[in-house]
Amino acid sequence: MGLSGVIRSMNTAAKCAGTACLLLLFAAPSLAQQSVPANEAPASQPSAAANLITLRKAIDTGHPADALQRIQDLRKSGDQPGLSRLEGLAQYALNDLKAADTAFAAALVADPSDTESAQMRGLTLFRLGRPADAIPLLESAAAKGSLGKADPNYILALCYMDTRRYDDARHAFAAQFGFPPDSAAAYLAAARMLLRREFVPVSQTFAQKSLELDPTLPLAHELLGEIALAGNHLDDAIAEFQKEKARNPLEGSIYDRLGDAYTRAARYDDAQRSLQAALLLEPNATGPYILLGKTMLKKGDAVAAATYLERANQLDPSNYITHSLLGQAYRAMGRSDEASRETATAQRLQAATEPRLDAPH
Repeated sequence: MGLSGVIRSMNTAAKCAGTACLLLLFAAPSLAQQSVPANEAPASQPSAAANLITLRKAIDTGHPADALQRIQDLRKSGDQPGLSRLEGLAQYALNDLKAADTAFAAALVADPSDTESAQMRGLTLFRLGRPADAIPLLESAAAKGSLGKADPNYILALCYMDTRRYDDARHAFAAQFGFPPDSAAAYLAAARMLLRREFVPVSQTFAQKSLELDPTLPLAHELLGEIALAGNHLDDAIAEFQKEKARNPLEGSIYDRLGDAYTRAARYDDAQRSLQAALLLEPNATGPYILLGKTMLKKGDAVAAATYLERANQLDPSNYITHSLLGQAYRAMGRSDEASRETATAQRLQAATEPRLDAPH
Protein backbone atom coordinates (compact mmCIF):
# COMPACT_ATOMS: atom_id res chain seq x y z
CA MET A 1 0.00 0.00 0.00
CA GLY A 2 1.37 3.41 -0.92
CA LEU A 3 1.80 6.21 1.57
CA SER A 4 -1.34 8.00 0.40
CA GLY A 5 -3.37 4.82 0.96
CA VAL A 6 -1.89 4.41 4.43
CA ILE A 7 -2.65 7.99 5.43
CA ARG A 8 -6.19 7.93 4.04
CA SER A 9 -7.02 4.67 5.72
CA MET A 10 -6.06 6.18 9.07
CA ASN A 11 -10.69 7.44 7.82
CA THR A 12 -15.48 -5.98 16.08
CA ALA A 13 -16.85 -11.58 16.32
CA ALA A 14 -18.74 -14.58 15.03
CA LYS A 15 -21.67 -15.52 17.26
CA CYS A 16 -21.98 -18.86 19.06
CA ALA A 17 -24.87 -21.15 18.11
CA GLY A 18 -26.57 -20.21 21.41
CA THR A 19 -26.37 -20.46 25.17
CA ALA A 20 -27.24 -24.15 24.89
CA CYS A 21 -23.82 -24.79 23.37
CA LEU A 22 -22.14 -23.13 26.32
CA LEU A 23 -24.24 -25.06 28.83
CA LEU A 24 -23.16 -28.30 27.15
CA LEU A 25 -19.54 -27.26 27.54
CA PHE A 26 -20.08 -26.63 31.25
CA ALA A 27 -22.26 -29.70 31.87
CA ALA A 28 -21.35 -31.93 34.82
CA PRO A 29 -20.06 -35.44 34.04
CA SER A 30 -22.38 -38.41 34.49
CA LEU A 31 -21.92 -40.92 37.29
CA ALA A 32 -20.83 -43.55 34.79
CA GLN A 33 -18.07 -41.27 33.56
CA GLN A 34 -16.79 -40.82 37.13
CA SER A 35 -15.93 -44.53 37.51
CA VAL A 36 -12.15 -44.21 37.34
CA PRO A 37 -9.31 -45.32 39.55
CA ALA A 38 -9.01 -43.30 42.78
CA ASN A 39 -5.51 -42.08 41.92
CA GLU A 40 -6.57 -40.58 38.59
CA ALA A 41 -8.60 -37.46 37.83
CA PRO A 42 -12.03 -38.30 36.36
CA ALA A 43 -11.73 -38.43 32.58
CA SER A 44 -14.65 -36.04 32.11
CA GLN A 45 -13.48 -33.54 34.76
CA PRO A 46 -11.94 -30.64 32.84
CA SER A 47 -8.42 -29.69 33.74
CA ALA A 48 -7.50 -26.16 34.80
CA ALA A 49 -6.15 -25.50 31.31
CA ALA A 50 -9.36 -26.80 29.71
CA ASN A 51 -11.38 -24.53 31.99
CA LEU A 52 -9.40 -21.53 30.80
CA ILE A 53 -9.87 -22.50 27.16
CA THR A 54 -13.62 -22.92 27.65
CA LEU A 55 -13.90 -19.58 29.45
CA ARG A 56 -11.91 -17.79 26.77
CA LYS A 57 -14.12 -19.28 24.07
CA ALA A 58 -17.22 -18.11 25.92
CA ILE A 59 -15.88 -14.55 26.11
CA ASP A 60 -14.69 -14.46 22.51
CA THR A 61 -18.03 -15.77 21.20
CA GLY A 62 -20.14 -13.19 23.00
CA HIS A 63 -21.01 -14.81 26.37
CA PRO A 64 -19.01 -12.80 28.94
CA ALA A 65 -21.76 -12.91 31.59
CA ASP A 66 -21.83 -16.73 31.44
CA ALA A 67 -18.06 -16.76 31.71
CA LEU A 68 -18.15 -14.54 34.82
CA GLN A 69 -20.61 -16.92 36.50
CA ARG A 70 -18.35 -19.88 35.72
CA ILE A 71 -15.33 -17.98 37.08
CA GLN A 72 -17.21 -17.41 40.36
CA ASP A 73 -18.06 -21.11 40.53
CA LEU A 74 -14.44 -22.13 39.94
CA ARG A 75 -13.18 -19.77 42.63
CA LYS A 76 -15.29 -21.53 45.25
CA SER A 77 -12.71 -24.32 45.11
CA GLY A 78 -9.77 -21.91 45.17
CA ASP A 79 -8.33 -19.40 42.76
CA GLN A 80 -6.57 -20.63 39.63
CA PRO A 81 -3.82 -18.95 37.61
CA GLY A 82 -5.28 -17.03 34.68
CA LEU A 83 -8.77 -16.51 36.11
CA SER A 84 -8.22 -12.83 36.91
CA ARG A 85 -7.13 -12.11 33.35
CA LEU A 86 -10.25 -13.83 31.99
CA GLU A 87 -12.40 -11.98 34.49
CA GLY A 88 -10.92 -8.74 33.22
CA LEU A 89 -11.63 -9.70 29.61
CA ALA A 90 -15.23 -10.58 30.47
CA GLN A 91 -15.78 -7.34 32.39
CA TYR A 92 -14.20 -5.39 29.53
CA ALA A 93 -16.56 -7.09 27.06
CA LEU A 94 -19.45 -6.01 29.32
CA ASN A 95 -18.06 -2.44 29.30
CA ASP A 96 -17.57 -2.46 33.09
CA LEU A 97 -14.22 -0.74 32.85
CA LYS A 98 -13.61 -0.22 36.58
CA ALA A 99 -14.20 -3.91 37.32
CA ALA A 100 -12.00 -4.84 34.36
CA ASP A 101 -9.19 -2.62 35.67
CA THR A 102 -9.40 -4.27 39.10
CA ALA A 103 -9.25 -7.75 37.56
CA PHE A 104 -6.33 -6.96 35.24
CA ALA A 105 -4.43 -5.37 38.14
CA ALA A 106 -4.93 -8.58 40.16
CA ALA A 107 -3.72 -10.65 37.21
CA LEU A 108 -0.52 -8.60 37.03
CA VAL A 109 0.10 -8.98 40.77
CA ALA A 110 -0.15 -12.75 40.30
CA ASP A 111 1.98 -12.73 37.15
CA PRO A 112 3.91 -9.53 36.31
CA SER A 113 4.92 -11.04 32.95
CA ASP A 114 1.30 -11.34 31.79
CA THR A 115 1.59 -9.27 28.60
CA GLU A 116 -2.08 -9.49 27.65
CA SER A 117 -3.21 -8.24 31.06
CA ALA A 118 -0.69 -5.39 30.83
CA GLN A 119 -1.95 -4.37 27.40
CA MET A 120 -5.61 -4.72 28.36
CA ARG A 121 -5.16 -2.77 31.58
CA GLY A 122 -3.43 -0.04 29.60
CA LEU A 123 -6.33 0.07 27.13
CA THR A 124 -8.83 0.10 30.01
CA LEU A 125 -7.03 2.93 31.79
CA PHE A 126 -6.97 4.94 28.56
CA ARG A 127 -10.74 4.52 28.21
CA LEU A 128 -11.14 5.53 31.85
CA GLY A 129 -9.39 8.82 31.08
CA ARG A 130 -6.08 7.92 32.74
CA PRO A 131 -3.57 8.05 29.86
CA ALA A 132 -0.54 8.78 32.06
CA ASP A 133 -1.20 5.60 34.07
CA ALA A 134 -1.74 3.61 30.88
CA ILE A 135 1.55 4.57 29.23
CA PRO A 136 3.99 2.29 31.18
CA LEU A 137 1.74 -0.72 30.62
CA LEU A 138 1.34 -0.03 26.90
CA GLU A 139 5.03 0.68 26.48
CA SER A 140 5.80 -2.74 27.95
CA ALA A 141 3.30 -4.47 25.65
CA ALA A 142 4.56 -2.60 22.58
CA ALA A 143 8.18 -3.48 23.39
CA LYS A 144 7.24 -7.17 23.38
CA GLY A 145 5.45 -6.87 20.04
CA SER A 146 2.15 -7.94 21.58
CA LEU A 147 -0.97 -7.54 19.41
CA GLY A 148 -4.29 -8.09 21.17
CA LYS A 149 -7.63 -6.32 20.83
CA ALA A 150 -5.85 -3.17 19.65
CA ASP A 151 -2.38 -2.30 18.43
CA PRO A 152 -0.60 -1.05 21.58
CA ASN A 153 1.36 1.44 19.47
CA TYR A 154 -1.88 3.13 18.37
CA ILE A 155 -3.35 3.41 21.89
CA LEU A 156 0.06 4.40 23.20
CA ALA A 157 0.24 7.21 20.65
CA LEU A 158 -3.17 8.49 21.75
CA CYS A 159 -1.99 8.46 25.37
CA TYR A 160 1.13 10.39 24.39
CA MET A 161 -1.00 12.99 22.62
CA ASP A 162 -3.32 13.37 25.60
CA THR A 163 -0.28 13.95 27.83
CA ARG A 164 1.26 16.40 25.31
CA ARG A 165 4.17 14.09 24.43
CA TYR A 166 3.86 14.79 20.72
CA ASP A 167 7.23 13.49 19.54
CA ASP A 168 6.66 10.25 21.42
CA ALA A 169 3.27 10.03 19.71
CA ARG A 170 4.97 10.44 16.34
CA HIS A 171 7.39 7.63 17.15
CA ALA A 172 4.50 5.35 18.19
CA PHE A 173 2.59 6.02 14.97
CA ALA A 174 5.78 5.43 12.98
CA ALA A 175 6.19 2.06 14.71
CA GLN A 176 2.61 1.13 13.87
CA PHE A 177 2.99 1.88 10.18
CA GLY A 178 6.61 0.81 9.85
CA PHE A 179 8.00 4.26 9.06
CA PRO A 180 11.40 5.52 10.25
CA PRO A 181 10.58 7.52 13.41
CA ASP A 182 11.98 10.85 12.19
CA SER A 183 10.95 10.53 8.55
CA ALA A 184 8.65 12.80 6.57
CA ALA A 185 6.05 10.02 6.51
CA ALA A 186 6.14 9.74 10.31
CA TYR A 187 5.60 13.48 10.70
CA LEU A 188 2.69 13.44 8.26
CA ALA A 189 1.04 10.41 9.86
CA ALA A 190 1.27 12.07 13.27
CA ALA A 191 -0.02 15.35 11.83
CA ARG A 192 -3.11 13.58 10.44
CA MET A 193 -3.89 11.96 13.79
CA LEU A 194 -3.22 15.16 15.70
CA LEU A 195 -5.70 17.04 13.50
CA ARG A 196 -8.29 14.30 14.05
CA ARG A 197 -8.02 14.89 17.80
CA GLU A 198 -8.05 18.68 17.26
CA PHE A 199 -4.44 19.41 18.20
CA VAL A 200 -4.43 21.89 15.33
CA PRO A 201 -1.26 23.99 15.87
CA VAL A 202 0.92 20.92 16.48
CA SER A 203 -0.66 19.19 13.50
CA GLN A 204 0.23 22.13 11.28
CA THR A 205 3.80 22.22 12.57
CA PHE A 206 4.26 18.49 11.92
CA ALA A 207 2.75 18.73 8.41
CA GLN A 208 5.09 21.60 7.54
CA LYS A 209 8.02 19.60 8.90
CA SER A 210 7.08 16.67 6.67
CA LEU A 211 7.35 18.93 3.62
CA GLU A 212 10.69 20.29 4.76
CA LEU A 213 11.97 16.72 4.88
CA ASP A 214 10.33 15.70 1.59
CA PRO A 215 8.90 18.52 -0.57
CA THR A 216 7.26 15.95 -2.89
CA LEU A 217 5.45 14.02 -0.13
CA PRO A 218 1.91 13.09 -1.23
CA LEU A 219 -1.05 14.43 0.79
CA ALA A 220 1.00 16.88 2.88
CA HIS A 221 -0.45 19.90 1.09
CA GLU A 222 -3.94 18.36 1.36
CA LEU A 223 -3.54 18.15 5.12
CA LEU A 224 -2.33 21.73 5.32
CA GLY A 225 -5.38 22.69 3.26
CA GLU A 226 -7.65 20.87 5.70
CA ILE A 227 -6.03 22.74 8.59
CA ALA A 228 -6.52 26.08 6.82
CA LEU A 229 -10.12 25.17 5.96
CA ALA A 230 -10.82 24.26 9.59
CA GLY A 231 -9.65 27.74 10.57
CA ASN A 232 -11.72 29.32 7.76
CA HIS A 233 -8.55 30.60 6.07
CA LEU A 234 -10.10 30.04 2.66
CA ASP A 235 -7.41 31.53 0.41
CA ASP A 236 -4.72 29.49 2.16
CA ALA A 237 -6.85 26.35 1.92
CA ILE A 238 -7.45 26.83 -1.81
CA ALA A 239 -3.74 27.42 -2.41
CA GLU A 240 -2.76 24.23 -0.56
CA PHE A 241 -5.40 22.13 -2.34
CA GLN A 242 -4.24 23.48 -5.69
CA LYS A 243 -0.66 22.43 -4.87
CA GLU A 244 -1.88 18.94 -3.96
CA LYS A 245 -3.95 18.72 -7.15
CA ALA A 246 -0.84 19.47 -9.19
CA ARG A 247 0.91 16.50 -7.57
CA ASN A 248 -2.07 14.12 -7.50
CA PRO A 249 -4.21 15.12 -10.50
CA LEU A 250 -6.37 11.98 -10.35
CA GLU A 251 -7.05 12.00 -6.60
CA GLY A 252 -10.79 12.61 -6.29
CA SER A 253 -10.74 13.70 -2.67
CA ILE A 254 -8.62 16.73 -3.57
CA TYR A 255 -11.29 18.03 -5.94
CA ASP A 256 -13.92 17.43 -3.26
CA ARG A 257 -12.02 19.45 -0.66
CA LEU A 258 -11.19 22.15 -3.19
CA GLY A 259 -14.87 22.38 -4.13
CA ASP A 260 -15.77 22.77 -0.47
CA ALA A 261 -13.30 25.62 -0.10
CA TYR A 262 -14.62 27.34 -3.25
CA THR A 263 -18.21 27.04 -1.99
CA ARG A 264 -17.32 28.62 1.33
CA ALA A 265 -15.55 31.40 -0.55
CA ALA A 266 -18.71 31.97 -2.67
CA ARG A 267 -16.83 30.98 -5.84
CA TYR A 268 -19.70 28.80 -7.01
CA ASP A 269 -18.68 28.23 -10.63
CA ASP A 270 -15.22 27.09 -9.53
CA ALA A 271 -16.85 24.91 -6.89
CA GLN A 272 -19.16 23.30 -9.45
CA ARG A 273 -16.31 22.49 -11.83
CA SER A 274 -14.16 21.02 -9.08
CA LEU A 275 -16.96 18.93 -7.58
CA GLN A 276 -18.03 17.55 -10.95
CA ALA A 277 -14.41 16.47 -11.47
CA ALA A 278 -14.56 14.75 -8.08
CA LEU A 279 -17.63 12.80 -9.22
CA LEU A 280 -15.89 11.66 -12.40
CA LEU A 281 -13.09 10.24 -10.26
CA GLU A 282 -15.21 8.93 -7.37
CA PRO A 283 -18.77 8.39 -8.66
CA ASN A 284 -19.92 6.58 -5.51
CA ALA A 285 -18.64 9.14 -3.01
CA THR A 286 -21.47 10.92 -1.19
CA GLY A 287 -19.61 14.11 -0.30
CA PRO A 288 -19.34 15.68 -3.78
CA TYR A 289 -23.06 15.13 -4.44
CA ILE A 290 -23.98 16.89 -1.19
CA LEU A 291 -21.60 19.77 -1.87
CA LEU A 292 -22.92 20.08 -5.43
CA GLY A 293 -26.44 20.22 -4.06
CA LYS A 294 -25.41 23.00 -1.70
CA THR A 295 -23.56 24.83 -4.48
CA MET A 296 -26.47 24.66 -6.90
CA LEU A 297 -28.82 25.97 -4.22
CA LYS A 298 -26.48 28.93 -3.81
CA LYS A 299 -26.64 29.45 -7.57
CA GLY A 300 -30.44 29.38 -7.48
CA ASP A 301 -30.84 26.12 -9.44
CA ALA A 302 -33.07 24.08 -7.14
CA VAL A 303 -33.81 21.42 -9.79
CA ALA A 304 -30.12 20.59 -10.29
CA ALA A 305 -29.59 20.72 -6.52
CA ALA A 306 -32.39 18.20 -5.94
CA THR A 307 -30.94 15.87 -8.60
CA TYR A 308 -27.55 15.75 -6.88
CA LEU A 309 -29.05 15.48 -3.41
CA GLU A 310 -31.41 12.65 -4.39
CA ARG A 311 -28.39 10.71 -5.62
CA ALA A 312 -26.58 11.42 -2.35
CA ASN A 313 -29.62 10.13 -0.47
CA GLN A 314 -29.57 6.90 -2.49
CA LEU A 315 -25.95 6.38 -1.50
CA ASP A 316 -26.44 7.29 2.18
CA PRO A 317 -30.04 7.71 3.41
CA SER A 318 -28.90 8.36 7.00
CA ASN A 319 -27.12 11.67 6.35
CA TYR A 320 -29.19 14.45 7.91
CA ILE A 321 -27.41 17.16 5.93
CA THR A 322 -28.68 15.63 2.67
CA HIS A 323 -32.27 15.65 3.93
CA SER A 324 -31.96 19.20 5.21
CA LEU A 325 -30.69 20.47 1.85
CA LEU A 326 -33.32 18.42 0.01
CA GLY A 327 -35.96 20.14 2.10
CA GLN A 328 -34.60 23.49 0.98
CA ALA A 329 -34.52 22.42 -2.67
CA TYR A 330 -38.09 21.04 -2.62
CA ARG A 331 -39.35 24.17 -0.90
CA ALA A 332 -37.75 26.35 -3.55
CA MET A 333 -39.53 24.22 -6.18
CA GLY A 334 -42.89 24.63 -4.44
CA ARG A 335 -43.06 20.97 -3.34
CA SER A 336 -44.14 21.83 0.22
CA ASP A 337 -45.21 18.38 1.43
CA GLU A 338 -41.93 16.77 0.34
CA ALA A 339 -40.00 19.69 1.81
CA SER A 340 -41.70 19.23 5.19
CA ARG A 341 -41.01 15.49 5.09
CA GLU A 342 -37.32 15.96 4.36
CA THR A 343 -36.94 18.62 7.04
CA ALA A 344 -38.59 16.35 9.62
CA THR A 345 -36.32 13.46 8.59
CA ALA A 346 -33.26 15.69 8.91
CA GLN A 347 -34.29 16.78 12.41
CA ARG A 348 -34.92 13.17 13.49
CA LEU A 349 -31.58 11.93 12.15
CA GLN A 350 -29.65 14.84 13.64
CA ALA A 351 -31.26 14.29 17.06
CA ALA A 352 -30.24 10.62 16.92
CA THR A 353 -26.58 11.60 16.45
CA GLU A 354 -26.41 14.12 19.29
CA PRO A 355 -24.69 12.95 22.50
CA ARG A 356 -26.91 12.17 25.48
CA LEU A 357 -26.09 12.85 29.09
CA ASP A 358 -26.96 9.24 29.99
CA ALA A 359 -24.87 7.72 27.19
CA PRO A 360 -22.20 5.19 28.26
CA HIS A 361 -18.62 6.47 28.16
